[in-house]
Amino acid sequence: MNGIDSRSAAFLQEMGITPLWSLRGAPDAVAAPISEPISEPIVEPVRQPVAEPAPAPVAYSEAHLPARTPPPSVPYSEAHLPARAPTPVLDSAWGDEPAAPAVTDEEIAAMDWVQLKAAIASCQRCDLCKGRKPVYGSGAQQARWLVAAGATTAADEKERTPLAGDAGKLLVNMLAAVDLARDTEVYTTNLIKCRPASANGGERAPTLEEANACRPYLERELALTGAAMVLTLGQIAANALQGKPLQEPLAGSRGQVHEINGVKLVATLHPGELLRRGADKALAWADLCLARAHDGRG
Repeated sequence: MNGIDSRSAAFLQEMGITPLWSLRGAPDAVAAPISEPISEPIVEPVRQPVAEPAPAPVAYSEAHLPARTPPPSVPYSEAHLPARAPTPVLDSAWGDEPAAPAVTDEEIAAMDWVQLKAAIASCQRCDLCKGRKPVYGSGAQQARWLVAAGATTAADEKERTPLAGDAGKLLVNMLAAVDLARDTEVYTTNLIKCRPASANGGERAPTLEEANACRPYLERELALTGAAMVLTLGQIAANALQGKPLQEPLAGSRGQVHEINGVKLVATLHPGELLRRGADKALAWADLCLARAHDGRG
């Protein structure tokens, strides 16, 4: 076979079609390129396109998907669920129950003792419920007298009982003077179950709204005890239960027999006041005698 000229050989070499071969035995065969062009196809020396080496196997998601910023590593519930408004933290094992609506006067009026205590514990009827430590009534659930003070004090809150401390000790003596035992014949309670506190945490006078919010609880306590006499201690309880302005002087209520829901009511001074003004104990003694004369014992 004739060779190809040097120009064609250089061109083919540039295209990568090398080496070029000549038939054996050709008289003028040399290592140099053949000078005569090939006139018919031959089984190649012409190289087929070679496939590129396959890339190293990689995961489909990394090799074929566009790059993306990885999501933050958070729990599924936070990453995929829609945002929701926070719920108030309650004294509940679940912690995500919505606050119950404020109990109504009509609902309170139909409660038994267990329901009444639960309603006071979860009360939402005024702002005193925030950070509340309600103090429940104590004493005889079937009572001759119901003794009602005004607002819960810090001492009451600490001891978890109404009329705590020295004022409570004096009350025991006052009741004994008219032949009554505080624990077995008298039910003692505060009109306002939660302590009204000032901005710095000290005690303050309750508002009319707070007194009216708690009044249905006391009225239900009175009905459940079946007491024949209500003795109020101090001006807050006396005025609130008679529908008077809370700051009206107690003198306007003392010395008379009033009524609340068909039950007789007598107003006297708070034992805490009597501890500060011992001379007023004579006034309190007169009030106790008035109540004793109208409590149905004869």
